[in-house]
Amino acid sequence: MTIPDVLVDPTLKSRLANGHPWIYRNHVREGGRLRSGQWVRVRCGGFTAYGLWDAQSAIAVRIFSRAAVPDADWVGERVWEAWEGRASIRDSAAPTSAYRWIYGEGDGLPGLVVDRYGDYAVAQTYAESLQALIPLVVPALRACDPELRGVALRDSPADDDPAAGEDRAAASEAGPTRLRTLWGEAPPPDLVVQEHGLYVYADLYRGQKTGLFLDHRENRRAVEGLAAGRTVLNCFAYTGAFSLYALRGGAAEVVSADIGKGLAEATAANISLNRLDGGRHSFVTEDCFGLLDACAKGPRRFQMVILDPPSFARQKSNMHAAVRAYTRINALALRCLEPGGLLVSASCTSQVGLEQFRALLAEAAAQSQVRMQIIAEAGQPADHPVPAGFPEGRYLKFVVARALPLP
Repeated sequence: MTIPDVLVDPTLKSRLANGHPWIYRNHVREGGRLRSGQWVRVRCGGFTAYGLWDAQSAIAVRIFSRAAVPDADWVGERVWEAWEGRASIRDSAAPTSAYRWIYGEGDGLPGLVVDRYGDYAVAQTYAESLQALIPLVVPALRACDPELRGVALRDSPADDDPAAGEDRAAASEAGPTRLRTLWGEAPPPDLVVQEHGLYVYADLYRGQKTGLFLDHRENRRAVEGLAAGRTVLNCFAYTGAFSLYALRGGAAEVVSADIGKGLAEATAANISLNRLDGGRHSFVTEDCFGLLDACAKGPRRFQMVILDPPSFARQKSNMHAAVRAYTRINALALRCLEPGGLLVSASCTSQVGLEQFRALLAEAAAQSQVRMQIIAEAGQPADHPVPAGFPEGRYLKFVVARALPLP
Protein backbone atom coordinates (compact mmCIF):
# COMPACT_ATOMS: atom_id res chain seq x y z
CA MET A 1 0.00 0.00 0.00
CA THR A 2 1.36 3.38 -1.01
CA ILE A 3 1.18 5.91 1.83
CA PRO A 4 1.10 9.55 0.69
CA ASP A 5 3.31 12.05 2.47
CA VAL A 6 2.02 15.18 4.17
CA LEU A 7 4.64 17.86 4.80
CA VAL A 8 4.05 19.97 7.91
CA ASP A 9 5.44 23.26 9.17
CA PRO A 10 8.79 22.27 10.83
CA THR A 11 8.11 24.57 13.78
CA LEU A 12 5.67 21.91 15.01
CA LYS A 13 8.37 19.26 15.37
CA SER A 14 8.89 19.66 19.12
CA ARG A 15 5.16 19.67 19.87
CA LEU A 16 4.52 16.58 17.75
CA ALA A 17 7.53 14.76 19.23
CA ASN A 18 6.09 15.46 22.68
CA GLY A 19 2.92 13.66 21.75
CA HIS A 20 0.48 16.30 20.53
CA PRO A 21 -1.80 14.39 18.12
CA TRP A 22 -3.33 17.23 16.07
CA ILE A 23 -2.15 19.02 12.94
CA TYR A 24 -4.34 21.91 11.87
CA ARG A 25 -4.91 22.55 8.20
CA ASN A 26 -3.06 25.87 8.20
CA HIS A 27 0.12 24.02 9.27
CA VAL A 28 0.07 21.66 6.30
CA ARG A 29 2.57 22.79 3.67
CA GLU A 30 2.00 20.04 1.14
CA GLY A 31 -0.54 17.25 1.10
CA GLY A 32 -1.86 16.72 -2.39
CA ARG A 33 -5.44 15.70 -3.14
CA LEU A 34 -6.42 13.30 -0.37
CA ARG A 35 -9.69 11.83 0.81
CA SER A 36 -11.04 11.71 4.36
CA GLY A 37 -10.11 8.53 6.18
CA GLN A 38 -6.92 8.01 4.16
CA TRP A 39 -3.77 7.04 6.08
CA VAL A 40 -0.88 9.46 5.52
CA ARG A 41 2.75 9.73 6.55
CA VAL A 42 3.48 13.00 8.34
CA ARG A 43 6.93 14.49 7.77
CA CYS A 44 7.99 17.41 9.94
CA GLY A 45 11.67 18.37 10.04
CA GLY A 46 12.91 14.82 10.64
CA PHE A 47 9.87 13.75 12.67
CA THR A 48 7.78 11.02 11.05
CA ALA A 49 4.39 9.62 12.10
CA TYR A 50 1.25 8.11 10.63
CA GLY A 51 -2.22 9.56 10.87
CA LEU A 52 -5.67 9.90 9.33
CA TRP A 53 -6.32 12.68 6.87
CA ASP A 54 -9.56 14.63 7.12
CA ALA A 55 -10.72 16.72 4.18
CA GLN A 56 -13.38 18.66 6.12
CA SER A 57 -12.23 19.22 9.70
CA ALA A 58 -10.03 22.11 10.79
CA ILE A 59 -7.80 19.36 12.15
CA ALA A 60 -6.32 18.04 8.92
CA VAL A 61 -4.43 15.10 10.45
CA ARG A 62 -4.83 13.15 13.67
CA ILE A 63 -1.64 11.25 14.50
CA PHE A 64 -1.89 7.65 15.70
CA SER A 65 1.50 5.93 15.43
CA ARG A 66 5.19 6.74 15.14
CA ALA A 67 6.06 3.29 13.79
CA ALA A 68 3.64 2.25 11.05
CA VAL A 69 0.12 2.51 9.69
CA PRO A 70 -2.22 1.09 12.37
CA ASP A 71 -3.82 -2.26 11.59
CA ALA A 72 -6.30 -4.49 13.45
CA ASP A 73 -3.64 -5.73 15.88
CA TRP A 74 -2.47 -2.19 16.64
CA VAL A 75 -6.05 -1.00 17.32
CA GLY A 76 -6.67 -4.09 19.43
CA GLU A 77 -3.67 -3.24 21.61
CA ARG A 78 -4.95 0.31 22.21
CA VAL A 79 -8.43 -0.94 23.10
CA TRP A 80 -6.99 -3.54 25.47
CA GLU A 81 -4.74 -0.95 27.16
CA ALA A 82 -7.80 1.25 27.69
CA TRP A 83 -9.77 -1.72 29.06
CA GLU A 84 -7.00 -2.54 31.54
CA GLY A 85 -6.81 1.12 32.56
CA ARG A 86 -10.42 0.98 33.76
CA ALA A 87 -9.99 -2.17 35.87
CA SER A 88 -10.17 -0.23 39.14
CA ILE A 89 -13.55 1.20 38.13
CA ARG A 90 -14.98 -2.21 37.27
CA ASP A 91 -13.55 -3.76 40.46
CA SER A 92 -14.73 -1.00 42.79
CA ALA A 93 -16.57 -2.09 45.95
CA ALA A 94 -19.41 0.31 45.05
CA PRO A 95 -20.72 -1.02 41.70
CA THR A 96 -20.14 1.20 38.67
CA SER A 97 -21.27 0.02 35.24
CA ALA A 98 -21.05 3.31 33.31
CA TYR A 99 -17.68 4.77 32.38
CA ARG A 100 -15.62 5.99 29.44
CA TRP A 101 -13.86 2.98 27.95
CA ILE A 102 -11.91 4.93 25.31
CA TYR A 103 -11.11 8.62 25.67
CA GLY A 104 -9.79 9.49 22.22
CA GLU A 105 -6.42 11.21 22.40
CA GLY A 106 -5.89 10.05 25.98
CA ASP A 107 -6.01 6.41 24.90
CA GLY A 108 -4.08 6.77 21.64
CA LEU A 109 -7.18 6.78 19.41
CA PRO A 110 -7.65 10.49 18.60
CA GLY A 111 -11.18 11.63 17.80
CA LEU A 112 -12.90 8.47 19.04
CA VAL A 113 -14.75 7.91 22.31
CA VAL A 114 -16.43 4.73 23.51
CA ASP A 115 -18.59 4.67 26.61
CA ARG A 116 -19.63 1.56 28.47
CA TYR A 117 -23.25 1.51 29.69
CA GLY A 118 -24.02 -1.77 31.40
CA ASP A 119 -23.62 -4.49 28.78
CA TYR A 120 -23.48 -2.04 25.86
CA ALA A 121 -20.70 0.01 24.28
CA VAL A 122 -21.59 3.28 22.57
CA ALA A 123 -19.03 4.81 20.21
CA GLN A 124 -18.90 8.34 18.85
CA THR A 125 -16.50 9.91 16.36
CA TYR A 126 -15.61 13.58 16.03
CA ALA A 127 -14.70 13.76 12.35
CA GLU A 128 -15.59 12.11 9.08
CA SER A 129 -12.16 10.49 8.79
CA LEU A 130 -12.61 8.50 12.01
CA GLN A 131 -15.20 6.27 10.36
CA ALA A 132 -12.22 4.35 8.93
CA LEU A 133 -11.45 3.10 12.45
CA ILE A 134 -14.88 1.70 13.29
CA PRO A 135 -14.49 -1.67 11.49
CA LEU A 136 -11.29 -2.25 13.49
CA VAL A 137 -12.64 -1.04 16.84
CA VAL A 138 -15.78 -3.17 17.05
CA PRO A 139 -14.03 -6.59 17.02
CA ALA A 140 -11.43 -5.22 19.42
CA LEU A 141 -14.16 -4.25 21.91
CA ARG A 142 -15.72 -7.69 21.62
CA ALA A 143 -12.37 -9.41 22.12
CA CYS A 144 -11.77 -7.49 25.36
CA ASP A 145 -15.19 -8.09 26.87
CA PRO A 146 -17.16 -11.20 25.96
CA GLU A 147 -20.02 -10.00 28.18
CA LEU A 148 -20.91 -7.23 25.73
CA ARG A 149 -24.42 -7.58 24.36
CA GLY A 150 -24.19 -4.84 21.77
CA VAL A 151 -22.02 -2.13 20.20
CA ALA A 152 -23.67 1.01 18.82
CA LEU A 153 -22.49 4.15 17.06
CA ARG A 154 -24.03 7.46 17.94
CA ASP A 155 -24.50 9.62 14.85
CA SER A 156 -23.85 13.28 15.50
CA PRO A 157 -22.40 16.30 13.71
CA ALA A 158 -18.61 16.30 13.50
CA ASP A 159 -16.88 18.38 16.14
CA ASP A 160 -13.39 19.70 15.56
CA ASP A 161 -12.57 19.87 19.25
CA PRO A 162 -13.40 16.72 21.21
CA ALA A 163 -11.18 17.98 23.99
CA ALA A 164 -13.79 20.64 24.69
CA GLY A 165 -15.28 17.92 26.81
CA GLU A 166 -18.79 16.86 27.72
CA ASP A 167 -20.60 19.86 26.29
CA ARG A 168 -23.64 20.65 28.45
CA ALA A 169 -24.94 23.13 25.90
CA ALA A 170 -28.47 22.27 24.82
CA ALA A 171 -28.30 18.98 26.70
CA SER A 172 -31.79 19.41 28.03
CA GLU A 173 -33.12 20.20 24.56
CA ALA A 174 -31.36 17.36 22.76
CA GLY A 175 -33.65 15.80 20.19
CA PRO A 176 -33.83 12.14 19.25
CA THR A 177 -30.46 10.79 18.18
CA ARG A 178 -29.87 7.90 15.87
CA LEU A 179 -28.04 5.00 17.46
CA ARG A 180 -26.80 2.67 14.76
CA THR A 181 -26.26 -0.87 16.00
CA LEU A 182 -22.90 -2.13 14.75
CA TRP A 183 -23.01 -5.53 16.40
CA GLY A 184 -25.36 -7.47 18.67
CA GLU A 185 -28.41 -5.98 20.37
CA ALA A 186 -29.54 -2.37 20.36
CA PRO A 187 -29.49 -0.79 23.84
CA PRO A 188 -32.97 -0.55 25.42
CA PRO A 189 -34.47 2.94 25.79
CA ASP A 190 -34.95 2.43 29.54
CA LEU A 191 -31.43 1.21 30.29
CA VAL A 192 -30.40 1.45 33.96
CA VAL A 193 -26.74 1.67 34.97
CA GLN A 194 -24.96 1.96 38.30
CA GLU A 195 -22.59 4.64 39.53
CA HIS A 196 -21.00 4.13 42.95
CA GLY A 197 -24.00 1.99 43.86
CA LEU A 198 -26.63 4.50 42.71
CA TYR A 199 -28.99 3.52 39.91
CA VAL A 200 -29.44 5.95 37.02
CA TYR A 201 -31.50 5.81 33.84
CA ALA A 202 -29.21 6.27 30.84
CA ASP A 203 -31.16 7.60 27.86
CA LEU A 204 -28.81 6.73 25.02
CA TYR A 205 -31.29 7.94 22.41
CA ARG A 206 -32.12 11.40 23.75
CA GLY A 207 -29.27 12.05 26.18
CA GLN A 208 -26.50 14.53 25.39
CA LYS A 209 -23.22 13.02 24.13
CA THR A 210 -23.49 9.26 24.69
CA GLY A 211 -26.06 9.42 27.49
CA LEU A 212 -24.69 10.77 30.81
CA PHE A 213 -21.97 13.18 31.86
CA LEU A 214 -19.56 10.49 32.98
CA ASP A 215 -16.70 12.90 33.64
CA HIS A 216 -18.31 14.12 36.89
CA ARG A 217 -18.62 10.69 38.48
CA GLU A 218 -16.00 11.29 41.21
CA ASN A 219 -17.05 14.92 41.66
CA ARG A 220 -20.60 13.80 42.35
CA ARG A 221 -19.30 11.46 45.03
CA ALA A 222 -17.38 14.40 46.55
CA VAL A 223 -20.65 16.33 46.81
CA GLU A 224 -22.19 13.37 48.65
CA GLY A 225 -19.54 13.68 51.34
CA LEU A 226 -20.26 17.39 51.83
CA ALA A 227 -24.06 17.41 51.72
CA ALA A 228 -25.09 16.14 55.16
CA GLY A 229 -27.63 18.44 56.78
CA ARG A 230 -27.32 21.14 54.11
CA THR A 231 -29.90 22.83 51.95
CA VAL A 232 -28.71 22.40 48.36
CA LEU A 233 -29.52 24.17 45.09
CA ASN A 234 -28.37 22.16 42.05
CA CYS A 235 -28.39 24.37 38.96
CA PHE A 236 -28.23 23.01 35.40
CA ALA A 237 -29.31 19.74 37.02
CA TYR A 238 -30.13 17.81 33.83
CA THR A 239 -31.53 14.48 35.11
CA GLY A 240 -30.43 15.12 38.69
CA ALA A 241 -27.21 13.12 39.11
CA PHE A 242 -25.64 15.59 41.56
CA SER A 243 -28.98 15.75 43.39
CA LEU A 244 -29.03 11.97 43.85
CA TYR A 245 -25.65 12.06 45.57
CA ALA A 246 -26.66 15.01 47.75
CA LEU A 247 -29.80 13.20 48.86
CA ARG A 248 -27.91 9.99 49.59
CA GLY A 249 -25.37 12.07 51.50
CA GLY A 250 -28.07 13.29 53.87
CA ALA A 251 -28.91 16.77 52.54
CA ALA A 252 -31.80 18.33 54.43
CA GLU A 253 -33.30 19.65 51.19
CA VAL A 254 -32.32 19.59 47.52
CA VAL A 255 -33.74 21.87 44.83
CA SER A 256 -32.86 20.89 41.26
CA ALA A 257 -33.17 23.46 38.50
CA ASP A 258 -32.98 23.21 34.71
CA ILE A 259 -34.90 24.74 31.84
CA GLY A 260 -35.20 21.54 29.81
CA LYS A 261 -38.51 19.85 29.13
CA GLY A 262 -39.03 16.47 30.75
CA LEU A 263 -36.07 16.77 33.12
CA ALA A 264 -38.23 17.12 36.23
CA GLU A 265 -39.85 13.79 35.41
CA ALA A 266 -36.49 12.18 34.59
CA THR A 267 -35.02 13.36 37.90
CA ALA A 268 -38.06 12.12 39.84
CA ALA A 269 -37.67 8.72 38.14
CA ASN A 270 -34.02 8.52 39.22
CA ILE A 271 -34.92 9.44 42.80
CA SER A 272 -37.64 6.81 42.87
CA LEU A 273 -35.32 4.22 41.34
CA ASN A 274 -32.97 4.64 44.32
CA ARG A 275 -35.76 4.80 46.91
CA LEU A 276 -34.50 8.14 48.14
CA ASP A 277 -36.73 10.51 50.08
CA GLY A 278 -38.56 12.48 47.42
CA GLY A 279 -40.02 14.69 50.13
CA ARG A 280 -36.60 16.34 50.49
CA HIS A 281 -36.45 17.18 46.77
CA SER A 282 -38.16 19.58 44.41
CA PHE A 283 -37.53 20.50 40.77
CA VAL A 284 -37.80 23.97 39.25
CA THR A 285 -38.09 24.16 35.47
CA GLU A 286 -36.58 27.57 34.90
CA ASP A 287 -33.61 29.35 33.36
CA CYS A 288 -30.84 29.12 35.95
CA PHE A 289 -29.54 32.66 35.38
CA GLY A 290 -33.01 34.04 36.07
CA LEU A 291 -33.56 31.72 39.02
CA LEU A 292 -30.28 32.71 40.69
CA ASP A 293 -30.90 36.39 40.02
CA ALA A 294 -34.30 36.17 41.73
CA CYS A 295 -32.80 34.16 44.60
CA ALA A 296 -30.01 36.72 45.10
CA LYS A 297 -32.58 39.51 45.39
CA GLY A 298 -34.86 37.56 47.72
CA PRO A 299 -34.63 36.33 51.31
CA ARG A 300 -33.98 32.61 50.61
CA ARG A 301 -30.41 31.35 51.03
CA PHE A 302 -28.86 27.90 50.57
CA GLN A 303 -25.97 26.15 52.27
CA MET A 304 -24.65 24.66 49.03
CA VAL A 305 -25.06 25.78 45.41
CA ILE A 306 -23.91 23.48 42.60
CA LEU A 307 -23.10 24.95 39.18
CA ASP A 308 -22.40 22.68 36.20
CA PRO A 309 -23.33 24.99 33.33
CA PRO A 310 -22.88 24.68 29.56
CA SER A 311 -19.37 25.16 28.24
CA PHE A 312 -20.23 28.69 26.99
CA ALA A 313 -17.17 28.48 24.66
CA ARG A 314 -16.61 25.84 22.01
CA GLN A 315 -14.05 28.01 20.20
CA LYS A 316 -11.35 30.47 21.21
CA SER A 317 -13.35 33.29 19.67
CA ASN A 318 -16.02 32.75 22.34
CA MET A 319 -13.60 32.74 25.28
CA HIS A 320 -14.12 36.31 26.51
CA ALA A 321 -17.90 35.95 26.41
CA ALA A 322 -17.57 32.65 28.23
CA VAL A 323 -15.47 34.19 31.01
CA ARG A 324 -18.10 36.90 31.49
CA ALA A 325 -20.87 34.29 31.64
CA TYR A 326 -18.98 32.10 34.12
CA THR A 327 -18.17 35.12 36.28
CA ARG A 328 -21.78 36.28 36.31
CA ILE A 329 -23.30 32.89 37.13
CA ASN A 330 -20.81 32.32 39.96
CA ALA A 331 -21.37 35.81 41.38
CA LEU A 332 -25.11 35.19 41.42
CA ALA A 333 -24.62 31.81 43.09
CA LEU A 334 -22.43 33.32 45.81
CA ARG A 335 -25.20 35.81 46.63
CA CYS A 336 -27.56 32.88 47.14
CA LEU A 337 -25.37 31.26 49.81
CA GLU A 338 -25.59 31.56 53.57
CA PRO A 339 -22.37 32.77 55.23
CA GLY A 340 -20.04 29.79 55.31
CA GLY A 341 -21.96 28.06 52.55
CA LEU A 342 -20.31 26.03 49.81
CA LEU A 343 -20.09 26.92 46.14
CA VAL A 344 -19.52 23.83 43.98
CA SER A 345 -18.57 25.15 40.56
CA ALA A 346 -17.47 23.46 37.35
CA SER A 347 -16.32 24.48 33.90
CA CYS A 348 -16.30 21.98 31.04
CA THR A 349 -14.49 23.90 28.31
CA SER A 350 -10.81 23.63 27.42
CA GLN A 351 -10.93 27.25 26.27
CA VAL A 352 -10.85 28.40 29.92
CA GLY A 353 -7.83 27.07 31.80
CA LEU A 354 -7.58 26.30 35.51
CA GLU A 355 -5.77 29.52 36.43
CA GLN A 356 -8.27 31.55 34.45
CA PHE A 357 -11.13 29.72 36.16
CA ARG A 358 -9.67 30.52 39.58
CA ALA A 359 -9.27 34.14 38.52
CA LEU A 360 -12.89 34.48 37.41
CA LEU A 361 -14.03 32.89 40.68
CA ALA A 362 -12.00 35.52 42.53
CA GLU A 363 -13.68 38.22 40.45
CA ALA A 364 -17.10 36.72 41.19
CA ALA A 365 -16.28 36.77 44.92
CA ALA A 366 -15.20 40.42 44.68
CA GLN A 367 -18.43 41.35 42.89
CA SER A 368 -20.46 39.53 45.56
CA GLN A 369 -18.42 41.04 48.41
CA VAL A 370 -17.52 37.72 49.99
CA ARG A 371 -14.24 36.06 50.91
CA MET A 372 -13.74 32.82 49.01
CA GLN A 373 -11.74 29.87 50.35
CA ILE A 374 -11.03 27.13 47.81
CA ILE A 375 -11.13 23.92 49.85
CA ALA A 376 -11.03 21.32 47.07
CA GLU A 377 -10.17 21.08 43.39
CA ALA A 378 -10.53 18.24 40.93
CA GLY A 379 -10.95 17.53 37.25
CA GLN A 380 -11.61 14.50 35.13
CA PRO A 381 -11.65 10.97 36.55
CA ALA A 382 -9.26 8.15 35.65
CA ASP A 383 -11.28 7.10 32.62
CA HIS A 384 -10.54 10.48 31.00
CA PRO A 385 -6.69 10.31 30.91
CA VAL A 386 -4.68 13.14 29.39
CA PRO A 387 -1.39 12.78 27.45
CA ALA A 388 1.36 14.91 28.95
CA GLY A 389 1.90 16.63 25.60
CA PHE A 390 -1.77 17.39 24.98
CA PRO A 391 -2.96 20.05 27.47
CA GLU A 392 -6.22 20.53 25.53
CA GLY A 393 -7.33 17.18 26.89
CA ARG A 394 -7.57 18.59 30.41
CA TYR A 395 -10.85 20.43 30.00
CA LEU A 396 -12.80 19.89 33.23
CA LYS A 397 -12.38 22.14 36.24
CA PHE A 398 -14.20 21.41 39.51
CA VAL A 399 -13.86 23.66 42.55
CA VAL A 400 -15.43 23.55 45.99
CA ALA A 401 -15.20 26.91 47.74
CA ARG A 402 -16.39 28.28 51.07
CA ALA A 403 -18.01 31.73 50.99
CA LEU A 404 -17.33 33.85 54.07
CA PRO A 405 -18.17 37.46 55.00
CA LEU A 406 -15.48 40.04 54.32
CA PRO A 407 -13.42 40.75 57.47
